[in-house]
Amino acid sequence: MKVLLIDDHPLILSALQSVIKGLGDHVTVVGVGSARAARETLAADSDFDLVLLDLHLGDADGFDVLAELRTAYPALPVVVVSASDRTSDVIRSIDLGAMGFVPKRATNETLFEALHMVMSGGIFVPPMAMGSPDKPSHFDSDTSPGGLQGVRRNASESNFQTPASIESLGLTPRQRDVLSLLLKGHPNKLIAREMGLSVETIKDHVAAVLRALNVSSRTQAVLAIGQMSQQPGSQSAWSRPS
Repeated sequence: MKVLLIDDHPLILSALQSVIKGLGDHVTVVGVGSARAARETLAADSDFDLVLLDLHLGDADGFDVLAELRTAYPALPVVVVSASDRTSDVIRSIDLGAMGFVPKRATNETLFEALHMVMSGGIFVPPMAMGSPDKPSHFDSDTSPGGLQGVRRNASESNFQTPASIESLGLTPRQRDVLSLLLKGHPNKLIAREMGLSVETIKDHVAAVLRALNVSSRTQAVLAIGQMSQQPGSQSAWSRPS
């Protein structure tokens, strides 16, 4: 696995490189300290399996870099690793196409879990309170306000109700394929092209998926699946369509 780290803090960059190398003997890690260096690195060699991106870079806004990466390299998964754990930042990152969001204060085990989930085709988000967009999440304990129990409580209060498990959604195989592509950030037209269906048919499938998740937007669907994937006994990731 070949990983590109983008972080302008030398100590953090060095620490992340050491942690990522701990994933296995066949892991290559390239670290850069700016958006410009990242662009140059990818222009010279785009054969990376994963990008870890800090949101606070000295020469660019991390959200802009995320959007740029998703446009230029749509098949390259990006995981945001940020000092922020604000729910609004998580939502914006996922909305821009990130496949994961890991606060820097997370444990190495959490980072490993996130990377394994993303590389398996899934999406990782920290437990958070959906009813409080600007409130930091506290995911060290499930009994904290922003832990998994807090997510369910605040979700209920804000009309964002997550099903008990992915398996409980009752989706058809076609709907599961649509959801898998939706989680990758594909618009309806691209999903229709890849599946050989009309855009109107895809819209119907997307609407059915949103109803099954009891959400009203694609971003909420991604967040719901990310939370459900971390529940005990639930499948950890969605398979990428072949």
